[in-house]
Amino acid sequence: MGVVVPLRRPAPELTDADLVDQALEGSRAAQEALYRRHVGMVTGLAHRLLGGQDVDDLVQDAFVAAFSKLDSLRDPQAFAKWVGSIVVRQARKRIRRRKLRRRFFLERSEPLEADRYVSASAPPDVGAELRAIHALLDELPADVRIALVLRRVEGLTIPEIADRMERSPATVKRRLQDGEVLLSARLERPLPNSSRGGTS
Repeated sequence: MGVVVPLRRPAPELTDADLVDQALEGSRAAQEALYRRHVGMVTGLAHRLLGGQDVDDLVQDAFVAAFSKLDSLRDPQAFAKWVGSIVVRQARKRIRRRKLRRRFFLERSEPLEADRYVSASAPPDVGAELRAIHALLDELPADVRIALVLRRVEGLTIPEIADRMERSPATVKRRLQDGEVLLSARLERPLPNSSRGGTS
């Protein structure tokens, strides 16, 4: 058990860099404050990358990894971005493992509960289309799926995606193009605002 070290100031007054510094000194309160501050973002990202399966486990694993490797964080103020990168790496592993288990019939695909994400006032075909897109995402290679979600759902730029995925911008562009071609072909129409040719 670690020593209980109180925060020097109330958590809302502290920056991420302050909290990281205190966490490195052994403050469990600083770790808890970082967790509380970023758990919503981490959970949302994990949910969008994984589609609802294994989200709680991924969130827990990401924070455990972050706190155990906190001394490797070069810019303490960039904690949110750094833990987001951990989520992306761990999601990639889980997606690949899931695909392998499905290939050998050790796991089956869980359909998306579209009613949780679609407004009651939305047209009936919206839920069906959301389920179809989710099923298509499940078929994509892990890096293609992650790049598409980070670009089309999270709204990140190509350099930001490259940073989170630890890939080159050129590789990210290829993954996005591959994903958009696959999804467009399956949906039998082009995706709006395709990233083909885009650099931002």
